[in-house]
Amino acid sequence: MNTLNHFDTPQLELLHRGKVRDSYRAPSGERLIVVTDRLSAFDSVLETPVAHKGAVLNGLAAFWFDKTRHIIPNHVISLPDPNVTLAQEAEPIRVEMVVRHYLTGSMWRGYQQGQRSFSGVAVPDGLTKHQQFPEPIVTPTTKEESDREITPENLVSEGWVTAELYEQMRVKALELFNFASQWMAERGIILVDTKYEFGLRNGELILIDEIHTPDSSRFWSAEDYAGNPETAEQMDKEYVRQWLIANKEDGQYPRALTPEVSAEATRRYLDIYERITGAPLPIISSDDDVQARLVGNLVRAGIMKDA
Repeated sequence: MNTLNHFDTPQLELLHRGKVRDSYRAPSGERLIVVTDRLSAFDSVLETPVAHKGAVLNGLAAFWFDKTRHIIPNHVISLPDPNVTLAQEAEPIRVEMVVRHYLTGSMWRGYQQGQRSFSGVAVPDGLTKHQQFPEPIVTPTTKEESDREITPENLVSEGWVTAELYEQMRVKALELFNFASQWMAERGIILVDTKYEFGLRNGELILIDEIHTPDSSRFWSAEDYAGNPETAEQMDKEYVRQWLIANKEDGQYPRALTPEVSAEATRRYLDIYERITGAPLPIISSDDDVQARLVGNLVRAGIMKDA
C-alpha cells in the first residue's frame, strides 16, 4: 500500500523535521506542514509507516480547527493536499497545555507510586485506574528536550509565560476540551485527555500544531468504558504500543510492524476519523501514489514548480 514515509524537495526550505510532521517555508513566507505516515512509539520512529495515517491526522486537525474557530483563532490557511496544511507563522509558546478528565497513562503510573500533585493540581487518595475527575484538570508541561511537569506559578517565575497569558491559555484549553468532549460523547467516544499548543500572532493568542487527533489525544469507546472502566482500550495507536510491548526481545522493541499489524493500525485510524467526522476519509485508494499526488497538488497551488 502506498505511503508517505518521507518528503523532501530542494524547492522549499526545510524548517524542521519532526517524528511525524515536516515543516517547510512556503514561497508566500507562510509555513507548509507535511504530515507523513510515520508512526512514533516509545520516543522512536518505526521503520514501517501506516497507510493513510498522515491524511487522518491532517484531516482531523483541520476538522477541529474549523469547528473551534468560535472559541479561538488558529493558524490554518488552507489544505492544499490531504497530507498538507498551509499555516500562518506564529511565535510558539513553549508550553503544552495538557487537559485530563480521567486518571490514566503517566498520571496513573505516578499515582500508583504515591504522587498526589501533578503540575500543581492536588488529587486525593483512594482513586482507581481510569476514574473520572469531577471536572477536567489542566496539567501543563514545558516543551524542552525532555518535557517536564511544571506548576503555573513556576511557568511564570521561570519566564515561560506571564500570569495573564497562562490564564488565557488555561481558559481556552478548557473551553476546547469541553466543546470536543460533548461532540464526541454524542458519538459514543470519550475524550480522555489531550494537549493543546498555542502561539502568538501579532500579539494575539492562537491555536497551533494539532488538535484532538489520535496522536495528541486519548480516546475510549463509551460502551467499552461503561462495561469495565479499568480495561477500557484506547481508540488510537495504543494498539501498536501494546503489540510492541508483547513482542519486545532482549529489552528492545521491534523496529518494524508486521503487515497485519500495520493494516490493523490503518483500519483503526480510518475508523476514528469516520466516527468523529461522520464521513469516511475522502482518499482510500491503495493505488494512490501519495508522493506524486502531493507534489501535483503543491504545483497546482503555486507552492512548487513543475520540475
